[in-house]
Amino acid sequence: MLTGKRTVDVLVVGGGIVGVATGMALLERARLSLCIVEAEGRLAAHQTGNNSGVIHSGLYYQPGSLKARNCVEGRRALRRFCETHGVPVEVCGKVVVATRPEQLPALDELMRRGVANGLQGLRRLAVGEVLDLEPHAAGCGGLHVPETGIVDYRRVTEAYADVVRSRGGEILTGARVISVARDGEGIVVETSRGDRRARALVNCAGLQSDRVARLCGAEPDVRIVPFRGEYYTLRPEARRLVRNLIYPVPDPEFPFLGVHFTRRIGGEVEAGPNAVLALKREGYGWRDFSARDVLATVGYSGFWRLARRYWRMGLGEMYRSLSKRAFVQALQALLPEITSDDLGPGGAGVRAQALDATGALVDDFRIVAGERMIHVLNAPSPAATASLSIGRSIAEQAIAQFGLQGRPGASA
Repeated sequence: MLTGKRTVDVLVVGGGIVGVATGMALLERARLSLCIVEAEGRLAAHQTGNNSGVIHSGLYYQPGSLKARNCVEGRRALRRFCETHGVPVEVCGKVVVATRPEQLPALDELMRRGVANGLQGLRRLAVGEVLDLEPHAAGCGGLHVPETGIVDYRRVTEAYADVVRSRGGEILTGARVISVARDGEGIVVETSRGDRRARALVNCAGLQSDRVARLCGAEPDVRIVPFRGEYYTLRPEARRLVRNLIYPVPDPEFPFLGVHFTRRIGGEVEAGPNAVLALKREGYGWRDFSARDVLATVGYSGFWRLARRYWRMGLGEMYRSLSKRAFVQALQALLPEITSDDLGPGGAGVRAQALDATGALVDDFRIVAGERMIHVLNAPSPAATASLSIGRSIAEQAIAQFGLQGRPGASA
């Protein structure tokens, strides 16, 4: 146990990639003392460490949105960081495939968004051109996105953490936040490893971000609802069916991209994910259950409005979760040759999706300021890709809002 109440200028709650990137950016841009507290025993334990490892290009997002701006800027910065710090990264490109003729206009819209967001080298594909890039894919047209890449985000987060430590920052794992209280001009944060006093706080707690905000006395206008995404892994002999990344045309009414095929930086190929309502915020399987988390979801009016709108889609996702055969059928729309025997067990991730009281899934990043606090209340994909850009934006906001002393010559 830590004793005493050492005071730091800024305390960051959350040791995922956004929290650590924010701490790194603050130490680069301001003269301050900083501590990052993470509830789990390691960094990148949840969303960061259980995603597909894709460096998103910025194709999908509404031009001018926070997602669009931060994804494009963050992707470029992430690649430079990885190359500088020896983190393996590959810009391999992906193909978005229309499996039905009625999806072709959606490819035109994706092309428009991509061009507006500054993507380079986008190319519409006829059927034969899709097969040139992914010979085993099936569809009636496609879009080649050459700037998409792959990386291991756990390794990226650890590299960020090394920079934080080298700049004098402190990182405490196994330090779950229990309470937050005002103490004069400071903030006292009680954790499972003792108390920390800070002059300001940045909440990057991901799956627990709305609860941390409430502990801080804020009343966020959203509730985190956890959605689990489950994956299969292609057996080694089946990896030949996928060269790089194969994605479907996304449903514009839903924030999830649909099942797809993703080559990992280590050579493995994943198939998935679905999107199933999780019964625990850190629930990676059907046996993971938290009465508190379930009650928080079903007791929220926004959830029932969402359920009325998407119940058919939700039942379909649950069916695919419980039936490997149904999951395979969804994958065969993109890759007809895939069979159940080609798929081995994979992992799962949980997405912290913010939902508002109207039942709307919050699409863009949601960052809210409070008195000597900043709360990151919605940072789903592409937050890992955009982490350096998001961290820089939060740091600049914190410097201005908290009256921190900037470092001369700090990078913009």
